[in-house]
Amino acid sequence: MSHEKILVIDAGTTGIRALIYDRDATILATAYTDFPVYHPSQDRVEQDALEIWEAGLAMVKKALADADIQPGEITALGITNQRATTVIWDRETGEPVSPAIVWQDTRTSDRAAELLPEWGEKAYSHTGWSLAPIYSSLSIEWIFDNVEGTREAAREGRLAFGTIDSWLIYKLTGGKVHAIGASNATVAGCYDLIADEWYEEFLTALDIPMSIFPDVKDDSGLFGHTDQDVLGAEIPIGSAIADQHSALFAQGCIEPGTVKCTHGTGTFLDMTVGDKPVIDTASGLTCQIAWRMNGRTTYVIEGYAGTTGAAVQWLRDGAGLISTSAESEEVARSVPDTGGVYFVPALTGLSAPYWDPYARGAILGITPGTTRGHLVRATLEGIVFSVRDFMDVMSEMSGYPITKIAVDGGGARNNLLLQMQADQLGATVTRPANTEATSLGAAFMAGLATGVWASVDEVLDLVALDATFEPQISDEERDAAYSVWKRAVERSQGWARK
Repeated sequence: MSHEKILVIDAGTTGIRALIYDRDATILATAYTDFPVYHPSQDRVEQDALEIWEAGLAMVKKALADADIQPGEITALGITNQRATTVIWDRETGEPVSPAIVWQDTRTSDRAAELLPEWGEKAYSHTGWSLAPIYSSLSIEWIFDNVEGTREAAREGRLAFGTIDSWLIYKLTGGKVHAIGASNATVAGCYDLIADEWYEEFLTALDIPMSIFPDVKDDSGLFGHTDQDVLGAEIPIGSAIADQHSALFAQGCIEPGTVKCTHGTGTFLDMTVGDKPVIDTASGLTCQIAWRMNGRTTYVIEGYAGTTGAAVQWLRDGAGLISTSAESEEVARSVPDTGGVYFVPALTGLSAPYWDPYARGAILGITPGTTRGHLVRATLEGIVFSVRDFMDVMSEMSGYPITKIAVDGGGARNNLLLQMQADQLGATVTRPANTEATSLGAAFMAGLATGVWASVDEVLDLVALDATFEPQISDEERDAAYSVWKRAVERSQGWARK
């Protein structure tokens, strides 16, 4: 029996999980907690980076205790994280200078619109991202403009920027390492994919000093060691990879044209496209580094809908229509269809391919006969339609038809959602036995970096399938429903524009 153990910190948008995997990819322990998300105004989504760190550290200690494992028995540590959330901290004190600005935040919408004429096409062609509030660079600029003394401190080299992986690495190493995985760097909206370095021309235009940026490292590779005083042992940090990219790897989507779909707070459709970036500024899709291993880069194109699982959470917490997210399947099954109801879940705007931060959620088609079941079912259908919005564009842009989609994430446990997905997308949908693909990918990456596994083929042999869903409706039915959805989306667009 092998004794290698890999600890993974999976820092999501609404909570943080610590997991311990063995060499057979079996989970030995898992510990999870939510952390607060703050909404000081309608367009702001914030977190406290110290609360994220403290929650993560507590979950690591809980997972170790639950498995009765000492820190010194851990072979490697891997990190995977919510992307594009901006943290800026003081290098001397280790204290954040402001709340973290979460990737869903839209406070920089007007600034993005202002920059579009000069920078829209140009920035997109370099970064692979449509210029939008998700750009960490715009959040950095906002902090420097609004938090007194920060721009001067940055110019003096006293501040550090990072996404959540950088922040956790900094804290885990006792402040010794300021680094970022290549995948996370390219989701910050200020990394030049063509030059393969931070996008200095754009950052200079925003008056952001280059000194605040972390070193970009391979996603699978040595980032440093945990500090003895922090975790009780010096554990090699063997991976730091953005959550969607980690899931893509764990789902075995290594060859060009392979696709995975993660249903989390948002829903992300990702296609591996090989060793060259594929950027199409007319597509509304993003191109990023999927991962970098052994100095070799693999690229991905992505479409995402920002509010899908979050719309189910709204059914639970906001509308009070369900008591748990899992209950959405049972309630949706209480009716045979949506009764003509369509729910566009644009609660924080529309993502790909529309990029409309002013869109808002819309429920259309309500009649006197509309029930709770119809509203819940329409929410699940809205998630699937949101994916179709950019799936066809992805096929055209890449040259690969999408006939099979591997799914993961919290929503992947909902069988009705996956059947709807197979039906509306006209593709075979597969679910792995371990839907925690995000943490598994980080474990694989850390293990490959530290010799736990010898090859990518060896780790992918450990992934088992749980279920397969085949399309059960005709092309005519599929297209008729989708055409109504397009009308509903039009009505939601631009709603919050002043």
